[in-house]
Amino acid sequence: MQYRPFKELNLSQLGFGTMRFPIKYNNEKLIDEKAAGQCLQAAIDAGVNYFDTAWPYHKQASEPFLGKFLANTGQRDKVQLATKLPCWQCHDPADADRYLDEQLKRLQTDHIDFYLLHALDSYRFKKLLELGIIDFMDRAKASGKVRCLGFSFHDLSAEFEPILDAYPFDFVQIQLNYMDESFQAGLAGLKAAHARGMGVMIMEPLRGGQLAAKPEGDLAELWQSFDTSLTPPELGFKYLYNMPEVTCVLSGMSDLRQVQENIAIAGKYTAGCLTEDEKEMIQKLRSFYKSRMKADCTGCRYCNGCPQIIPIPSIFKYYNEAFMYGDVAASRKKYRTNIKNKLKADQCTGCGQCEEHCPQNLEIRALLREAHAFLMAED
Repeated sequence: MQYRPFKELNLSQLGFGTMRFPIKYNNEKLIDEKAAGQCLQAAIDAGVNYFDTAWPYHKQASEPFLGKFLANTGQRDKVQLATKLPCWQCHDPADADRYLDEQLKRLQTDHIDFYLLHALDSYRFKKLLELGIIDFMDRAKASGKVRCLGFSFHDLSAEFEPILDAYPFDFVQIQLNYMDESFQAGLAGLKAAHARGMGVMIMEPLRGGQLAAKPEGDLAELWQSFDTSLTPPELGFKYLYNMPEVTCVLSGMSDLRQVQENIAIAGKYTAGCLTEDEKEMIQKLRSFYKSRMKADCTGCRYCNGCPQIIPIPSIFKYYNEAFMYGDVAASRKKYRTNIKNKLKADQCTGCGQCEEHCPQNLEIRALLREAHAFLMAED
């Protein structure tokens, strides 16, 4: 295992994300404790020492299971434990303290090593400030209940640095992979946080598995043209391990094979490891994926003034991903689950206001009709 410095610690550059444990009977809340325990133990034995969970993972079963596993095996002191405040559920100044105390009980510990404000955007952070979140963070650290404070980020890049500078955070968690260099915080955010001396934890290194899938069809032909022994997931991880600004790369590992493969990769690479040929491979893969987009949307959100409040960029994102990565079922599930019926694309009245503001001159109304028909079709 390769390690990276953070304050007085050496953190494994591979972190274990606990939102995709193996489950029973296709029930997210019913973790297969034997199989999940084998995954955790294999990771600890190999030197993984950063374990990331959160209040809602596995419908609130992840924290209690992880806490029980570490307590029963006597290995709490071997790991750095990270979890997150469910900010969206905080409506009263006392809520944050209440959730933290409950999480300490769930995790069977007297302190949390890395505590994050979960899924921050500018709106949510403003609400938290009104609830006195700064005082809460100061109390949490002073009491010893929390050792390092950070946040995970989900907003436009312009909103990232104002949050960075609002409090002396120790670390941050951002989405980054070779397809998402400009998405949310992106590469610019990575460098901004690192320049401030913060640790940077990476989530979605393989886009939820989209960059790890076995190449098929045209993508398989492209991979065969590369003079490489790298697998798709290995290239994805190597891209991130190449960056000295990265502290830890989180992987939501759901079976022992994934754990073993990811551990092997994490033991091989460190900063500066990516070759020029591999950088060229990544450029070709980017071009390939982008060539399969159905809507050339950049996510600029100039269309956000839709009178029907239709989340046009999000809809186009799901529509594009279905074709870019071949994960049609997942894209349809996201659209049906994440976009309320009253906000779906079929609610478009055809006013055309969005098209007047689109810098890409997209035929948004026609694309919305296409996207809705595709994403609502039966698998």
